[in-house]
This record gives sequence, structure tokens and C-alpha cells, in this order.
Amino acid sequence: MLVIADEAIGRYGFPNGHPFGPDRLDAFLAGFHGRGLSARCITRPSRAASTAELLRFHTPEYLQRVRERSAEGCGALDAGDTPAWRGCYEAAAQVVGATLEAGFALLEGPVRRAFVPIGGLHHAVRDSAAGFCIFNDCGVLIETLRAAGITRVAYVDIDAHHGDGVYYPFESDPYVVFADLHEDGRFLYPGTGRAEESGTGEAAGTKLNIPLPPAADDVQFAARWPEVMAHLERFDPQFFILQCGADSLGGDPLAHLRLTPASHALAARELVRLADRLGHGRVLALGGGGYDRANIAAGWNAVVESLLAA
Repeated sequence: MLVIADEAIGRYGFPNGHPFGPDRLDAFLAGFHGRGLSARCITRPSRAASTAELLRFHTPEYLQRVRERSAEGCGALDAGDTPAWRGCYEAAAQVVGATLEAGFALLEGPVRRAFVPIGGLHHAVRDSAAGFCIFNDCGVLIETLRAAGITRVAYVDIDAHHGDGVYYPFESDPYVVFADLHEDGRFLYPGTGRAEESGTGEAAGTKLNIPLPPAADDVQFAARWPEVMAHLERFDPQFFILQCGADSLGGDPLAHLRLTPASHALAARELVRLADRLGHGRVLALGGGGYDRANIAAGWNAVVESLLAA
């Protein structure tokens, strides 16, 4: 079990009291060390993603725009949710590099599970930031896995917010199997992820969106989870990505679901079991959102515990 959670990826955090602050990593690490999990995991330093790696998902024009805003240390990278700060390009590239480093570790073995707490920036699209996400490490990873010969990637998202930055870029791609349980977009940013959105063209039916009502709890999550497992098993994926945002836990200031860490543990445990049944065992979990620091510690470390135990 590999965890990449060094100071370098902790620099990805917005200043001036922004909900996605740089203290989110510290919240995870307090629980990680306090529960004795660090002694049971392999750790590895992160690295910066190269320009060539970022270009697998993002456009050259967008990378240049982020570079400019990063050097200036001001301005917005989207309509206003995602402000630039000095060094934001480098911080975002470090997160992508950490996710890629974990992905390659699973491909090369013998590691079969990994966790990157600040990864899972699932709102950025190919040519823009969105929803606190400057670069989409999930999208870069999917494109990188494809280049490495993985033909069927499963992306599973239990963040409160719909993973629109993964869904729409791969909406017509039949080789990306997508499953997302999220708060109904009629009540929460980004307003997407309707149940009817199931892929287009050759990818019709490869995508599963499950909107949950505000205040949905563990019982409702568990009732819908078998749909996710049945969907994934249909396609025999060769690599699992789990975006396990802690903002779906009760009490998050930016969302309205009421899950407990038990739901996050369930998702991680079940995905590992399926990956093992399919013969490869590869599950890479990415922290995603989460703005209550106690929830971050509890939710993300529940995932780590499940990855270790399963």
C-alpha cells in the first residue's frame, strides 16, 4: 500500500481563507499518523508532472494561461471559484505528478493499492480550471494509462459534487467506465450528473450517474452501491480510480449529504475485492473534495484502512 502525501503536494491550497486551504493535508496526516497507518504503508515523494504529461489532457493555450497567472500571482482561472496565486502552476503540476507516480507504481508492481490525499481534482476541463481544480489529475492519469496500454479504465467518484471534468471529456469514450454517486445537481455545484447522462455514441451505457437527494445517508448510499458494482463488472476494467471526496460526509460546509466514513470504507473495500477478482488488484484512491477538517481525517483514513485490510 503506497501513500504519497508529502509537503510538496500540500502546497496545493488556496490562500486567504479559501475553503480549499493548504491545511487540508495536515488534517489527513494527523489521522494517518494518529491511527498508526503510516507505519503500515509505503511512502514515496511526489514529483511535478511534465509539460508533456499535462498536455495529454489539457490544451497548450490553457497551460500557458496558468503559467502567466501563476507568475503574476493574481487573477482568476475560471469564473471566480478558482483564483490564481503565485506558484499555483507548480503546485498543481505537483499534484498531477503525485497521481501519476502512484499510477505507475500500480502498473509496475508489486504495489496494488495507493492513496494520494490532495489528488482527485475532478472539475478542471481540458481548457479551463473549475471548482477549485486547476489541473485535472484524474483526466491526465486516464490518458496516461491509455498510453501505457490499459484499454479499460474505471473511474468511480463518491465526492458530493459530480465529477463533470471527467464525465464530459470522456462522455463518448467507450473505454472509460464511469460511475458517480453525488448530491443531485439541482441542489449543488456543478449542476450536472443527471441519471439520464449515461454516455453518448459508442460509449452509450458505459457511464452511470446516481444523483442522491440532499441529506442522503449511509443507508441510501448502501442501497445504491450494488448498481455501481454491477455496472463495473459488466466491463471488466483493468484499473480502478476512486475519487473519495470527504465533502459527502455530514457537516461539510459546501454540501448537504450526510454520509459517514463507513460509506467511504465500503466503496474502497468493495472496489478492492472486485479488482482482486478481476486478477489485477489495482485501486488508486484520490482524496478529492472535503472542507471540514475532521471529516477529511476520518473519511480519507477510512479509505486507507480499507485499502490496507481488503
